[in-house]
Amino acid sequence: MAAMKPALRIELPEWLTTACRDCGPLATDAERMGFVVDLSRRNVETHSGGPFAAAVFEIDSGRLVAAATNLVVASHCSAAHAEVLALSFAQQALGRHDLGAEGLPAMELVGSCEPCAMCLGALGWSGVRRVVCAATGGDAETIGFDEGPKPADWAGELRRRDIEVVEGVLRAEAVAVLLTYRQLGGMIYNARSGGSA
Repeated sequence: MAAMKPALRIELPEWLTTACRDCGPLATDAERMGFVVDLSRRNVETHSGGPFAAAVFEIDSGRLVAAATNLVVASHCSAAHAEVLALSFAQQALGRHDLGAEGLPAMELVGSCEPCAMCLGALGWSGVRRVVCAATGGDAETIGFDEGPKPADWAGELRRRDIEVVEGVLRAEAVAVLLTYRQLGGMIYNARSGGSA
């Protein structure tokens, strides 16, 4: 009997693929974050996954390169956070592991929440030049999520890598999505904690 070749396949929900296809260039941080927060809201409303979304944009043109939502439970993969998936899909779309590679326009990641410990590591190695966040890690922890052991000055750590950080863009709107997720009994999927919010 032949051994199976391991593979990892994570598919975005159809509604998200359509939203990405229909997204034209977005000029401002608020417009880009509005798109991302709407994705997080739709992820909750359609029961596709957790209350988080992220997208990679070309900084100057505002062109969407890739977007994703949190698909941890649906994909049976603890690494399927929105930021990690958005970066991965952007790298696949561009055929480059380094989003800061020579010849590419400068890229940014726009996330509905500041990065957790895992996503912070992914950002540092991704090649993006800018990170824009809405909700804080404390906002996510308030409804029960574990943001992991990250530096208190996580933004400073990224800045030391020449990655600009902008915090608090449409924070209230992103927090509203987190609260809706909790009110709907969404699963809080921290390791070994189980249960729902």
